[in-house]
Amino acid sequence: MAHILAQKQLRSIILSNVIRSPTPINDEMAHQLYVLQVLTFNLLEDRMMTKMDPQDQAQRDIIFELRRIAFDVECEPNSSGSIEKRKSMYTRDYKKLGFINHVNPAVDFTQIPPGMLALDNMLYFARHHQDAYIRIVLENSSREDKHECPFGRSSIELTKMLCEILKVGELPSENCLDFHPMFFTHDRSFEEFFCISIQLLNKTWKEMRATSEDFNKVMQVVREQIMRALTLKPNSLDQFKSRLQNLSYTEILKIRQSERMNQEDFQSRPILELREKIQPEIMELIKQQRLNRLCEGTCFRKISSRRRQDKFWYCRLSPNHKVLHYGDLEESPQGEVPHDSLQDKLPVADIKAVITGKDCPHMKEKGALKQNKVLELAFSVLYESDEYLNFVAPDKHEYCVWTDGLNALLGKEMTSDYTKSDMDTLLSMEMKLRLLDLENIQIPEAPPPIPKEPSNYDFVYDCN
Repeated sequence: MAHILAQKQLRSIILSNVIRSPTPINDEMAHQLYVLQVLTFNLLEDRMMTKMDPQDQAQRDIIFELRRIAFDVECEPNSSGSIEKRKSMYTRDYKKLGFINHVNPAVDFTQIPPGMLALDNMLYFARHHQDAYIRIVLENSSREDKHECPFGRSSIELTKMLCEILKVGELPSENCLDFHPMFFTHDRSFEEFFCISIQLLNKTWKEMRATSEDFNKVMQVVREQIMRALTLKPNSLDQFKSRLQNLSYTEILKIRQSERMNQEDFQSRPILELREKIQPEIMELIKQQRLNRLCEGTCFRKISSRRRQDKFWYCRLSPNHKVLHYGDLEESPQGEVPHDSLQDKLPVADIKAVITGKDCPHMKEKGALKQNKVLELAFSVLYESDEYLNFVAPDKHEYCVWTDGLNALLGKEMTSDYTKSDMDTLLSMEMKLRLLDLENIQIPEAPPPIPKEPSNYDFVYDCN
């Protein structure tokens, strides 16, 4: 499938006309790009779960090829010299290549995951980035044994790590929008991702002055470097590589120390008490924002039993927060619709409950759209005796705004992910602002003790 995509130049079309288009990518398109990314990487699962057969000559020839490229030697079995001498040469070279099993490195690739995928990556690196490959192998083979970075072992563990980061073999999430533009810039993006990462690993190994006992520590740092660089959503593989250059081991230590200090500071009792004091103020601010949005109103699509969505209706809250005004529209409005244009009213005092998802009556009707995407955006207002006002929000953002706002009107808790995100962001900003004057000042866990009374009060003067 990956080759078909490359042949049809679909990747280039998607990159040019969608990802790099001046038009912002909406949530639906972001989700589809994420799904395509996941399914493309899932094509690697077969190789990832395939063990190497140590007796398969074709597979063993790949390892011979790695040796030949690294040391510029011929690897044919009929080369001159005794069998024992050739075995000794192979064992020496396989040790320099960093394999765990120096006698038969094919055994190293029987672990799944990453299986044969690791060997595929190593061969790609050796052929397409030959200078970097030779430099890494020869550089480490000339170091002392305890300080050499084992290329073979590193490649196997790194491939496994990259598969975990990209969740190779897992089904795409129904709601995730997390696609990475850089993976659409190359036909062999996973292999290139590996090539950049293996060079990073070698660089980090040297910066840490690591020994073989530090192997797992190095891998943890490399994972953190990769994850932090991916979080920045680089637009190309070159940009990803540039981001990694700024995330040296020294920089990672600084970031860790800063995060640890912030965490320790924000977990002290005085800070926690301040957070509890500020939280209601922030929640009230969020509530007012939600109600203001309801006052502006939103245009909704009507979904009929015939699955037609060509009709619109508008709903907005009155400025005094006492009435919902709503009514049908011929077409989608360009701005706010005035209250007097909306013929129907629903007093907020008559609202009994807000119902969401599959419990909504219009999601239970025969022929209604019941896809997950519609269910996630559906909500209903129950009023009077089993009367409902049914909504399907245009997107997740509007869904959160309206369900939060309606719950706020009813005096209930606002529980959407949007509210939680706003609370975290605003609370963090407010805390930092209030603590700005206390920067670099250690805050004690408890108030200081009251000092003893002075021996006399001669220092007191009567100003009268």
